[in-house]
Formats: sequence, C-alpha cells, structure tokens
Amino acid sequence: MTAPGRPPSLRVLFVTDAPAVGGSEVYMRELIPPMREHGIHAEVALPAAAGTADFRAQLQDRGIPVHAYRSLAEVAAVQQAGAFDLTLLSSWNARGYRKYYRTLRGPFVSLVHDQLMLHIPMLPQGIYRAFYEALQAGDIRGANHVVTVSRWGAAYLQRHHRMPHVHAVPNGVNTTKFRPAGPDEREALRREYDFTRFTVLTVARFSIEKNHPTVIAAARHAPELDFVLAGTGYLEPPLRAVAPGNVRFLGKRHDVPELYRAADAVLQPTIAENQSLATLEAMSSGAPIVTNDIPAQRELITFGQEGLLVGTGVDGYVKALRFLAQHPAHRERMGAAARQRVLHGHTLEQNAEGLATLLHQLATSDT
Repeated sequence: MTAPGRPPSLRVLFVTDAPAVGGSEVYMRELIPPMREHGIHAEVALPAAAGTADFRAQLQDRGIPVHAYRSLAEVAAVQQAGAFDLTLLSSWNARGYRKYYRTLRGPFVSLVHDQLMLHIPMLPQGIYRAFYEALQAGDIRGANHVVTVSRWGAAYLQRHHRMPHVHAVPNGVNTTKFRPAGPDEREALRREYDFTRFTVLTVARFSIEKNHPTVIAAARHAPELDFVLAGTGYLEPPLRAVAPGNVRFLGKRHDVPELYRAADAVLQPTIAENQSLATLEAMSSGAPIVTNDIPAQRELITFGQEGLLVGTGVDGYVKALRFLAQHPAHRERMGAAARQRVLHGHTLEQNAEGLATLLHQLATSDT
C-alpha cells in the first residue's frame, strides 16, 4: 500500500540498443534519480559493448540497476524477473523498434529523441520524411505511446507520421551544475583557458547535423573573434586541416559547465534538433545563443531575448556574433533572460516530475 502523500510505486525498464553514448542515454542517466521521489523505480538495459562501459559504470554509481545484454532474449528474461509496469524503448538503429516488439513484452513507450528533420536548403522535406517513415516512424507507431522532448516534435509526429498517442515532455538540465559565473570566477576561468578576446564556444559532436563547417567558415570571416570547439567525431580531422588560426579544438571535455561560464557567446548552427540539451545547458549558464532559425530552436529562443536566430547562412552568423561582441549590455541581458527561460520550464526537476507524472498516467491507460 502506498503511504499517504506519496506517489504510487511504478517499475519501469529503459531499453536502448545504443553502441555508444548519445543524448537519449544521457537523458536516462540524468532523469532516473530525481524520478524516484515521484514513485518511478527504473532499471536500464543496454548493449554489453565497449562504447557503453563507462556509461554503465556511471549509472551504477548513481544507484541505477544496469543490465548489459548481448541479445534481446536476455532483456526478455530481465522483464520476466522484474515484473515491470512499462518498458521504455529507444533505438539508434533503423527498424530497431520492430526487434523489440518481437522479443519483449509491453506495454511499450517509445522515447523519441530523433532530430526528425534535416533543415538543409534545397533538400525537399518530403524526401527526408519518407526515409524517416520507412526506417523509424512506421515501427515507432507500434508502441502503445510515444514520448518526445519538444512540443514541436510531438506536433510533427502527429501531423506527418500519423502517430495518435504522442506526448511532449520538454527536456530539462541541472541548473546547479550549469549556472552563470560570478565576476571573479569568470575572470579566473578566462585566464585558465586563455580566453583573451571575444570567445565563441561550440559544444557538439562533430557530425553533419551539427554543421561545424559553418563554424569554421564564420571563423574565417571574423578573424577578430576566437572560436573554441569542444567535442569529437568523424568530421573533426578534416575540419582541423582547414581551420584558420582563430579556431581551437579542445576534444572531449569534462569541464563543459566551466567552458560555458567562461565564453562570451555560444554558437550552434545546427541543422537538426528535437530539443537540444546543449542549447539548454548554455542558456542555464547565462550564455547568449546564436543559432539556426529552425522550429526546435524557436521553441527555446525568442529572437533578441534569449539569443539570436539566424536564417541567412554564414554571413548571418558573423553579423550576429559581431553584434554581440560590440554590445556587452545586450549579451548580459540575453544571458539573464536565457537563464530565466530555463528556470521557468526546463529544470531537471521539472523534467523529472513531468515524465514521472506522464508515466503514471500511461501505466493506467487502456491504450
């Protein structure tokens, strides 16, 4: 029996086929602990792959039971032993969801963090939608419910991929970890990182959808600014070979919160997002954002308030960054507004409560 004033207990199993760590895996790691106070007791099943070894250790350090599997039959055995109320699915692989449905038992909730659309000039969106429908969306519809991380994403899946039971639970971030710096701390961090000029930070994996070539092009057109890139990925080597001297590559970092606090602005020319954790982290840190004018980013940023939305390519990004460099009062105001936007709708606690409330509702749903 549930104690008075406490939410009922719900057992859920998060299942992913990720061979490495991406946004959906970080999502699980951050959300599971704070959902406990809302009655959600979760375990995680993920491949016994080298790319997940460190992540599995991180989950265990947070007290999250972990099941490393080599086949989905092993996950089915975990389900049988655990008497879970819901199974939450996330797949990196084309047609990965149908493999879950064949082997595991429901009810199923699909967690969709996918970018959903590539916003590339001259690329007909209908073509991309057709590929996503064939490779993912058609299978995702087989779940009892779908949860995605933005209101835009939920509306998109309903309209273009005919998903009737889609729920939006906006992302949240740790606002204590990602916070603005005081004046003394900021100056100390800038000395530590040798940020001597106006410094633009980009935090993202080096993959096509993050649009790093535009960062390099902007640096070439704005030699008076410094550009700092944190992350790794398959595009890093060729971009290093062509980058101008005002670009620094930091590689994989464990001090991203401090980098946000030290930078003057954050540049994210991304061409594909659902709801960007990196954007929310930067906003929570009080950093003004310069980003692509695409639907997911418009859900987080109003032009001129939390940052600047750009729809005109490299020249537009350079113009926006130069504006921020020349107007420190605008930078400060935008950074403060960005922080408030996160505090009023995108904290980790709000995210955990929202998802926990929804899962309780879905566990008692007839559909």
